[in-house]
Amino acid sequence: ETFQLVSKRDDNVCNFLEGGSLIGGSDYKLIYRHYATLYFVFCVDSSESELGILDLIQVFVETLDKCFENVCELDLIFHADAAHQVLDELVMGGMVLQTNMADILCRLQEQNKMQKAEAGISAA
Repeated sequence: ETFQLVSKRDDNVCNFLEGGSLIGGSDYKLIYRHYATLYFVFCVDSSESELGILDLIQVFVETLDKCFENVCELDLIFHADAAHQVLDELVMGGMVLQTNMADILCRLQEQNKMQKAEAGISAA
């Protein structure tokens, strides 16, 4: 239903929808960005800054582009864990932790090195 709401909207309208029973009432809003065939949608409470969340989505997508070399639907389907890792570096417990893409990519590389080291130890 969320996809139906955002996909039918023209590209020249604003990227947020407020209130409504589908969204969760008047205290919530949907903020989204459309990139090629992908829609990135965040449901936030009414106190969040729309422009701040749009910037967060931009950083999220740019980081995914760096990780997957031009992210597409299949990357998100087959590597959902990696997409969640990126999101976990950006947001935790509803709070934005980091928006510096270089720092995020560095942390992801460190995590990948640790996972490879653990895989090597468990294989031995």
